[in-house]
Amino acid sequence: MLERIEIEPRPQARSAVIWLHGLGADGHDFEPLLRQWGLADELAVRIVLPHAPVQPVTLNGGMRMRAWYDIFDLRFNGAEDTAGIERARRLLLDLVQCERERGIDSRNIILAGFSQGGALVLHTALRYPEPLAGVLALSAYLPEPGRLAAEKRADPRRLPLRMDHGLRDQIVPYAAAQKSIEYMQAEGYRVDFHSYAMEHGLCPEQIDSLHDWLRQRLG
Repeated sequence: MLERIEIEPRPQARSAVIWLHGLGADGHDFEPLLRQWGLADELAVRIVLPHAPVQPVTLNGGMRMRAWYDIFDLRFNGAEDTAGIERARRLLLDLVQCERERGIDSRNIILAGFSQGGALVLHTALRYPEPLAGVLALSAYLPEPGRLAAEKRADPRRLPLRMDHGLRDQIVPYAAAQKSIEYMQAEGYRVDFHSYAMEHGLCPEQIDSLHDWLRQRLG
């Protein structure tokens, strides 16, 4: 099981948010924001912030860093680390199963992630057959979109999907997010898409909106 930070509510947890960080970061990246929101105690939510494994990343000259899978380049239309993505998917599924074994129904679990973490969340959720409370992908894209039609298992009628993206994102281009949405829509999924005048990150307007969205999904 992955190393992780857990923000445990004072009452017994009734729901869970599993939040994945981006390339080169770790589970502490979004910890201050999630603590600031106070979801744990307000809504009895367990917040799970895993650390990705440390591995070489081709994009960064083979430097070892925390990464969910290898990234070859930033074109988002070429070869991808298929084996690495599958390993990462299984790691995320292990976290979901852990929450279910602790008494949290899948319908009360949100999968969320930023950048590469958001990409893994999308990839995994669309292949997960049980209903989820929601999926949140920030500044992300859909890996291996050509495999979606054959591998999708999530019911489009029961999968709330939200994607946020910066209009000036120079890491994961805005066009990559739009193309990802087209692939998902072609398979019947509806995506609640929010764009912001920002680069690769978060902005104040977005933070307020995300807080409200999480409270609505978990309230």
